[in-house]
Amino acid sequence: MEKIERSDLLLVIDVQNDFCPGGALPVPDGGAVVPVINRVIGLFPAAGATQDWHPAGHFSFASSHPGKKPFETIPWHGQEQVLWPDHCLQGSAGADLHPELEARPLRFLLRKGTRRDVDSYSGFLENDHRTSTGLKGLLQELGVRRIFVAGLATDYCVRATVLDGLEAGFRVAVLVDACRGVDVPAGSVKKALEEMRSLGALLLETRDLSAG
Repeated sequence: MEKIERSDLLLVIDVQNDFCPGGALPVPDGGAVVPVINRVIGLFPAAGATQDWHPAGHFSFASSHPGKKPFETIPWHGQEQVLWPDHCLQGSAGADLHPELEARPLRFLLRKGTRRDVDSYSGFLENDHRTSTGLKGLLQELGVRRIFVAGLATDYCVRATVLDGLEAGFRVAVLVDACRGVDVPAGSVKKALEEMRSLGALLLETRDLSAG
């Protein structure tokens, strides 16, 4: 069993309507994370969440690139940028947290992807890998030393948040059964989990948790 400590925090990644069934960019079985998170969120002394919050015309939307289709890629500053369907538009119902997610314990809601010209998968850094979202400082102010990560999607925003959290000096655990992935290309979820583990993240199931 993994005992929850006073300096631990549950970080819920992008459990939003657009990433759940019926949304603009649904993660397969994405809504299944909600009851799992709800079962354990009360075990933690603190919890927070991230929220994709894109302006209209965001450059990561395929609709912003004439002739391009969702899930095609374009070059961007030496990287590949996946083009997505329009999703999580600021102020839209699709950007709202899932209505059944137990949100009362959340100490903060950090919005990312707010700049039109850069995407933001990680809760810590935008995709230029330089611009901070402010999450590191916020967690330090709260006295957090270890982050337990849950949410969507395992191979994109969860992965990026975990890797940047480790780089920022936090201990990080991934609640695997409280995450779901896109798995495009096939095998990317398994690859992401192996990468996170190899770089120092602890992979757990929620049944492994015990209250402090």
